[in-house]
Amino acid sequence: MEIMWYGHSCFRITERGYATVVTDPFGEHLGYEVPRLKTDIATISHRAPGHDALDSLREYKYVIDGPGEYEIGGVFVIGVAAYNPDTPDPRLNVVYVFDFNTITVAHLGDLDHVPPQALIDQLGHVDVALVPVGGGSSLNSGQAAEIVSLLEPAIVVPMHYQTPHLTGVQLDSVDRFLKEMGVNSIEPLPFLRLSQGGLPDQTQVVVLDYEH
Repeated sequence: MEIMWYGHSCFRITERGYATVVTDPFGEHLGYEVPRLKTDIATISHRAPGHDALDSLREYKYVIDGPGEYEIGGVFVIGVAAYNPDTPDPRLNVVYVFDFNTITVAHLGDLDHVPPQALIDQLGHVDVALVPVGGGSSLNSGQAAEIVSLLEPAIVVPMHYQTPHLTGVQLDSVDRFLKEMGVNSIEPLPFLRLSQGGLPDQTQVVVLDYEH
């Protein structure tokens, strides 16, 4: 499996013999280079600029933009609705778990609160967690670290944080999350390549580079 990050909450997940997944495509207003990706499945965590720009994709076959269970191209997808009960006007965010048979990847979207254990249980076993960490409309670094402890993934990849190219919103840097996780410094990788037998026993933080 290969996971590439293009900025904000947009990833491409590929595995030989399975459908390709692209999460939360964005447009030009964020400041990142728009990658113009081709994919089988596009997922939308919520309807907001920076997360639902389907017209930025070069090609897509299927769109998943709500909770439910789906099976496309060998990938089993679970979408779980997550509302923040502590806000007067809760907004819908969909957390997706992609099961590629041997490895499961959870994309938390724009989750903005630490959910109850019942929601964590709905997600099932998670090997890789793609977690927002920059605050703003989503989790701050402390909340993100708490969710990581609940999910207990083999690998956590931070997303939705401030970078030199992000201009559309103002978020915290990834350094705050790394400090919460007890990581002093880390070299960003161009992509994450995984195999079932190669997953670490203890949770490992992997920072990806959005420039390709």
